[in-house]
Amino acid sequence: MKAKTNLTMLCDFYELTMGNGYFQTGLADRMCYFDVFYRSVPDRGGFAIAAGLAQVVEYIENLCFDEEDIAYLRSKGCFSEEFLEYLSGFSFTGDIWAVPEGTPIFPGEPILTVRAPAIQAQFIETFVLLCLNHQCLIATKSNRIVRAAEGRPVAEFGSRRAHGPDGALLGARASYIAGCAATACTMADQHYGSPATGTMAHSWVQMFPDEYTAFKTYCELYPTNATLLVDTYNVLKSGVPNAIRAFKEVLAPMGITKCGIRLDSGDLTYLSQKAREMLDEAGLTECKIIASNALDEYIIRDLVRQGARIDSFGVGERLITSRSEPVFGGVYKLVAIEDDEGNIIPKIKISENAAKITTPHFKKVYRIFSRDTGKAEADLICVHDEEIDFTQPLELFDPSATWKRKVYTNIEAKELLVPIFLNGKRVYEVPELQVSRAYCQRQVDALWDEVKRFENPHNYYVDLSQKLWDIKQSLLTSHEMA
Repeated sequence: MKAKTNLTMLCDFYELTMGNGYFQTGLADRMCYFDVFYRSVPDRGGFAIAAGLAQVVEYIENLCFDEEDIAYLRSKGCFSEEFLEYLSGFSFTGDIWAVPEGTPIFPGEPILTVRAPAIQAQFIETFVLLCLNHQCLIATKSNRIVRAAEGRPVAEFGSRRAHGPDGALLGARASYIAGCAATACTMADQHYGSPATGTMAHSWVQMFPDEYTAFKTYCELYPTNATLLVDTYNVLKSGVPNAIRAFKEVLAPMGITKCGIRLDSGDLTYLSQKAREMLDEAGLTECKIIASNALDEYIIRDLVRQGARIDSFGVGERLITSRSEPVFGGVYKLVAIEDDEGNIIPKIKISENAAKITTPHFKKVYRIFSRDTGKAEADLICVHDEEIDFTQPLELFDPSATWKRKVYTNIEAKELLVPIFLNGKRVYEVPELQVSRAYCQRQVDALWDEVKRFENPHNYYVDLSQKLWDIKQSLLTSHEMA
């Protein structure tokens, strides 16, 4: 067992056997184009949130095979010595374009494009998908939960139920990009700057001879961050009264009015309403009520609608695992190759399942915004060198129902894919997490409310340019005739 993990080897074995095959057949340096995209929004939502690019960047910059890796591959007995020698000096020399983290993304459109020699482009598939699938999933779920809270802060509480250490750490990272205000994961704060927060567990209360002593001691230790867990024994009969007593006896003489209680069980609507009455009657109007206990976007939405007096939420397992739909479904597909003269030859994957038919060619993606409202109206996928005059009326059509057409005027277009690597060199500066979080909020705000519905959201159109549509249909026809 290796003493140190080399993430270069976190790949599917077929990527190595295919690489060896490309090397043996003279295809190693054939320039290829691969797209990452996903097919359906988790939880039948209207959109997803891009996340995970920072880890892709780090991986690409550190790609290399060490002596242990080469020795292991040699032991498998299926790789040529020439190929192993090639791997010993391996590095990524290609180009990558991607959408920035925090961008709302829609099914079928490229969120990352790779142009690289065949071996390189094929080899990075697994890790790229691992990074994007996981963090896009958690970011998407987190954003749904944050929107359900309607402005009330949401903290990510899921580390203990996450799928391993990376699931906890990177899940917390993704949740912060998508709008969560804080995390219980200390390492996420240490590594990424996602603010760590926390109060106490029931065990703190149980360790003391009585509940009041536990609360009083905590207030003395942490007077500026006193949030007390009030459901260890009985919320309304002892928990809230003892919290009020501790606040008034310890914090009030210090002039501290900001404090909080946390509800972690029971009928959260009823308990929060009664607790609010008790706190206000005691003059503790600035005391916040935090709620946790297996929450998700639907429960939070119901609590808000029912008039629960909850100021913020802590959400754990159903966020960090995206329990309702734990698979994102992003794929990595070949869309073009270059011939010996450097001409781009589009490629297509055909399936009996229409949703699995790929869109060929090296592409770019525009988001179309209305100048009148500032809202995003549709996305347009074009051939990479296609020139479109967005000052003129733009007619878009539904690729699944081409008779559905709409003309857009007074619009502006933003190209979504930005260069990350060019000729193997990073040209993109990964933003601070707070910057990506703010960007995400702005971009989600630019979507129509109809797209953001939890049930039966409006179908946001991702259209193909006429040129790209014609190329796709031509390839479909040519393969049908073959």
